[in-house]
Amino acid sequence: MMTITTADPRRSADMTAVQPPEPPADCQRCPRLADFRAHNRARHPDFLNAPVPSFGGLDAQLLVVGLAPGLKGANRTGRPFTGDWAGDLLYPTLVDVGFARGTFRADPGDGLELIDCRITNAVKCVPPENKPTTEEIKTCRAAFLEGEIAAMGHLRAVLALGKIAHDTLLVARGLRQSHYRFAHGAWHALPDGLILADSYHCSRYNTNTGRLTPAMFQEVLGRLARELA
Repeated sequence: MMTITTADPRRSADMTAVQPPEPPADCQRCPRLADFRAHNRARHPDFLNAPVPSFGGLDAQLLVVGLAPGLKGANRTGRPFTGDWAGDLLYPTLVDVGFARGTFRADPGDGLELIDCRITNAVKCVPPENKPTTEEIKTCRAAFLEGEIAAMGHLRAVLALGKIAHDTLLVARGLRQSHYRFAHGAWHALPDGLILADSYHCSRYNTNTGRLTPAMFQEVLGRLARELA
């Protein structure tokens, strides 16, 4: 897989040309989520308790889209999939297939680097019971995810972790969900040339129940690595 660095002037120019909108730390677009952040700020003042920024460069060819930050994971650490079980599967697999380098230690200061990959969430703020509402998903998509995708000038593929991420990406591209069914391992060639790859979410529930195994997850990411090499 080709590794892109900011030393490439063409890529550097792309990153400065378009910057996606980022939610402010006190984003009030979704009142329920804002209230939940305030509640957690009182209970856990050492947590981030703010919208979690994406991880990885805008020049990446692959965008991984999850659901939302975990309460004691990314909402605590400030990096997607860092501090909860999902990251323990996601990041080592990214390293194994060449989309990351370093050692994942569930800490934003672990020095882990993404290679040609960016990670974001359909909803930027932690929701109660890890369940954002339809309106919250719609609001975050229109305000932030669509702009993020538009700013990724070299984007070739999206890995949707779960059906909500899958559906959100289709809506962002103006496509009908009924034409692109979610299924683990599904591979959708979208009309604009973008690849949409599906995986069950790498959550503790899915891995503990055997719905998603490390081998199943590696197969999806390995195919993406080969396609984008």
